[in-house]
Amino acid sequence: MPKLLIVATTALFFVEFLLPYAAHFRRLGWRVDGAAAGAPDCEEARAVFDQLFHVPMSRNPLDPRNLPMGMRALRTLVEREGYDIVHVHTPIAAFVTRMALSTWQTKGQGRIIYTAHGFHFHPRGHPVKNALFYTLERLASPFTDYLVVMNEADRQAAERLVGPSRTVYMPGIGVDLDFYGRPAPAEAVAQLRASLGLGPEQPYFLMIAEFIPRKRHRDALAAFSLLPSPKAHLVFAGQGPLLEEMKALAARLGLSKRVHFLGFRRDIPTLIQGAVATLLPSEQEGLPRAIMESFCLGVPAIGADVRGIHELLRDGAGLLHPVGDVRALARAMQFVLEHPEETQRMGQVGRERVRAYDLRNILRLHEELYQSALRSRPIPQRT
Repeated sequence: MPKLLIVATTALFFVEFLLPYAAHFRRLGWRVDGAAAGAPDCEEARAVFDQLFHVPMSRNPLDPRNLPMGMRALRTLVEREGYDIVHVHTPIAAFVTRMALSTWQTKGQGRIIYTAHGFHFHPRGHPVKNALFYTLERLASPFTDYLVVMNEADRQAAERLVGPSRTVYMPGIGVDLDFYGRPAPAEAVAQLRASLGLGPEQPYFLMIAEFIPRKRHRDALAAFSLLPSPKAHLVFAGQGPLLEEMKALAARLGLSKRVHFLGFRRDIPTLIQGAVATLLPSEQEGLPRAIMESFCLGVPAIGADVRGIHELLRDGAGLLHPVGDVRALARAMQFVLEHPEETQRMGQVGRERVRAYDLRNILRLHEELYQSALRSRPIPQRT
């Protein structure tokens, strides 16, 4: 029985992206464990993984918990449990894991796979931040058996870091077409609108994103404040450290009655189905699942013209605007309100495009990747 350890910085990442992977490989007979900050306390993850382990880590590259505490915890865990594959996600967890397991990996005791959900160095990034994250990736690259990327820009960067033979392209983390592509009952959408206090003539835009700086919720609020229509509303689904700051900004802009902060939600398909468009003004993405989820239901998307978002929305699948250009974002939102037939066609283009990102396809690609990793390292006999 192969043994797989999935590592991320926080347990929330498991819930948002990785539970289908753990469940799938357990069905195939694998032992699948997870390691992240707070993982054993995550009820949803406990229901899917075989075992969960706490590793002291944070997203802050300068946090002293990462080095050496996180490294020590991971090294002890992997040496004790004897995993065949360690698959790590998110940049800080990836650096800590690869450095902690450098000797383990170079001795051929197991294989390390790193999925980059959008490198944190990019053309629009701050030079100091770019230099820091590129340095981390360069230092850890020798201890990477396979580096998985999700867009063409990151593929080129990965090939410079680890070489073409160890770079693996996959079309995103996958979206469950059966779940997100199933229209919600009209009654559910009506109940949702009623809970927001919206009448039939009051459209809303939806942004699904964690409240962190790179998602640029501030731009969405600023653009929304420029719309001439008093009937439109703006809905945010998500949580994060900037949530209260964005609530305060909405109040200062005089938008409190038309902006809704819903926090973490489990009814995302219903939220999407009721929206006129979804927004993602991020300055950095890998291949955003929020837009793919919107595509599943044929709802048009508006996004910043950056890697990942550009790949999804190009060629008529949505509307793009320059990062930070609030007026351009407002014009795109106004276009959606004024041209429903054209934006509906965009949604249909997106619906056709999303088939390539079906979760079932991505799971199959992971099976192939893991088999390649196992073939390069025979599994020891265990009693």
